Amino acid sequence: MKLVTVAGPPSSGKTSVILSIIKALRKENLKLGVVKFDCLSTQDKDLYEKNQVPVKTGISGNLCPDHFFVTNIEDCIAWAASEQLDMLISESAGLCNRCSPYMRGVMAVCVIDNLSGVNSPRKIGPMLKLADVVIVTKGDIVSQAEREVFAFRVKQTNPGAVIVYINGITGQGAEEVSSLLKTAQAIETLSGYNLRFSMPAAVCSYCLGQTQVGVEYQMGSVRKIDLS
Repeated sequence: MKLVTVAGPPSSGKTSVILSIIKALRKENLKLGVVKFDCLSTQDKDLYEKNQVPVKTGISGNLCPDHFFVTNIEDCIAWAASEQLDMLISESAGLCNRCSPYMRGVMAVCVIDNLSGVNSPRKIGPMLKLADVVIVTKGDIVSQAEREVFAFRVKQTNPGAVIVYINGITGQGAEEVSSLLKTAQAIETLSGYNLRFSMPAAVCSYCLGQTQVGVEYQMGSVRKIDLS
């Protein structure tokens, strides 16, 4: 079975892109499933089920969704194996532009959209910088000049990535991405695999439920801004 991790900022079109890719891969009689990680709630399960895609959802609540992902993905692999899937696609919550649930040896896809602004690629961390494939959406809404500048910024941020444009509504471009995903490495277990980048560290009083503001209430990992 193959595993593909998909990440991207909120509202970049991840779910629409994944559905378009699944439609393209189904032409080759591949059985695909999705596990969706989100923060508070998600309606995407209904979209996947409407398209007869096996799906499981995980809600992280007050935990970082990517930490939640790492501690649950092995169970999701076991579920995918029980469903006899050829490929499992994980979709992250897209909460933090700094985080990325990418692992070495597992194909990583980042979805970003042209409407986020030509400078947004510079503001996105490992989620974009360490992706194997970068999918750009909503390119039909902006000018050709904006598309070219945006693509240039993406290439500056991640020179080694394959950049593909997909129209989330029509599915145009999904065939090309589906060919890339078919080259993903097959896995049996993720035990022993390493993340491509460490997760953010934040073990402080506020992580543990503190709500009061003030230096006397701040403990653990605390970083101060330089105002000199």
